[in-house]
Amino acid sequence: MDNARIVSILNGLIDISRDGAAGFRTCADDTDDATLKMYFQNRAQSCDDGVRVLSAEVRRYGGDPDKSGSPAGALHRAWVDLKAMLTDNDNVAVLEECERGEAAALMAYENALREELPGELRAILDHQFEGAKRNHDRVRQLRDTARHRAGSA
Repeated sequence: MDNARIVSILNGLIDISRDGAAGFRTCADDTDDATLKMYFQNRAQSCDDGVRVLSAEVRRYGGDPDKSGSPAGALHRAWVDLKAMLTDNDNVAVLEECERGEAAALMAYENALREELPGELRAILDHQFEGAKRNHDRVRQLRDTARHRAGSA
């Protein structure tokens, strides 16, 4: 695989990671639960760290790291804000949208990992993919718990 293709794949992952960081920050802003707010802020920082790692790899392969997220990510964050506003910052709604964003991140990493990548780059992406899976699973668990609490209230 040539460097231009590698840079393109990495920049796509930078976009989804930037979207994830911004999405987690939006979720933190839209929840009234202090524990969730701290969790979302922590995950946003983790996504920012991932962007830094990916950006270094883009430079290593001779490219320029993408500086912005995707239009789809911006639309998703606007939807999270609107849905939270319409549901009075309902934590279930915020978590549902957060999970949707994390599912998109998983798909992006799965697609990237289907490519023929150099071994050390594959190891970095595998590590980030595992982090995205943990985020997705934890958000799903938090969502299910919030749904259960809302249903028994």
